[in-house]
Amino acid sequence: MKTSGFFTALIIALFFSTVGVAQSNYIAKGDSLTEAFKDNEALKYYLLAAKVDSNNWQLQWRLSRAYSNIAAHMPHETSEEEDQQYATYQIALKHANKAVQLAPNKSVPYLRRAITNGRIALFKGVFSVGGVVTKVRDDCLKSLKLNNGSVYDMALTHYILARTHAKLSEKWKPALSVLGLGWADIDTALVHYKKAIEMYPGYIMFYYDYARALYREDEYKKAKEMLLKALGSKVQERDDPVRLKEAKELLKEVVDELE
Repeated sequence: MKTSGFFTALIIALFFSTVGVAQSNYIAKGDSLTEAFKDNEALKYYLLAAKVDSNNWQLQWRLSRAYSNIAAHMPHETSEEEDQQYATYQIALKHANKAVQLAPNKSVPYLRRAITNGRIALFKGVFSVGGVVTKVRDDCLKSLKLNNGSVYDMALTHYILARTHAKLSEKWKPALSVLGLGWADIDTALVHYKKAIEMYPGYIMFYYDYARALYREDEYKKAKEMLLKALGSKVQERDDPVRLKEAKELLKEVVDELE
């Protein structure tokens, strides 16, 4: 009986070990495709991993990332396309919420929820969904407080928080207060942009958006420095080629201001 029990336990252990390896392989394949900007293909592998075990917080935030990235690049010229895009964002949000539920003491789920809500706010119009924008700020602050993501994840959190403050501060301060967004501040944005770059240098997105904020504040010399760094960095995001093109145009304006 004891021998039979031992072999039963061994078989069960081997089964779960095999299942775990299968899920890890699916996730690894999805990650490699994400790095190649093939989010639709990556999603297929993440969904296969979910069939193995959906209660994996690291898988859930990856599912959120995939759906959010897909939605961000969907066509939105017609009302039907906009509806499909918004529905996809909602799926991304659902997975981010589940990741937070499964791992409330981890930074990355809050970061991924902040990113998705930030994109939803941009889709809807940031000044029409103040509550959603405040959730972005709160999730970023929670992620930073926990501070247990990778260096890249924490730098990205600083960046998302910076971009939120920067975008909102484009509007007149008294008007922001009426909307419940009076907490937004360009100086806070500059602090977090700088922190993101200090933590994870060489990222075009960080340099470019920091330069845009500096340009708004007439800090042309520093803006030029950031733009040159952006132009000297390698492409790491799907939209980096567009950012590089825009950085070149902004650099011309900065140079004109310095002359």
